[in-house]
Amino acid sequence: MAATIITTEDLIEFKMELLDEIKILLQDHSGQHRKKLLKSSDVRKLLGITSGTLQTLRVNGTLPYSKIGGAIYYDYDEIRKVFEQNRVDNKF
Repeated sequence: MAATIITTEDLIEFKMELLDEIKILLQDHSGQHRKKLLKSSDVRKLLGITSGTLQTLRVNGTLPYSKIGGAIYYDYDEIRKVFEQNRVDNKF
């Protein structure tokens, strides 16, 4: 197998390309919620509810969730969808 020599210039070029790609990714996702899966504490803070209320929303099927081991996770997009589906427009 032939050996390939990597120079300092090659490493600098690679670093610059990598940084440019990371910047593009960050720009594409700016303004969006970065965390897709939320733990119970994150959801409670997001919605401003108690752990009892969150448990009620889980039990009655209002908020879908996944349980992995002992941890419960909620999909951020699903939470948004529940809010959109349950939106009440007052028409006065």
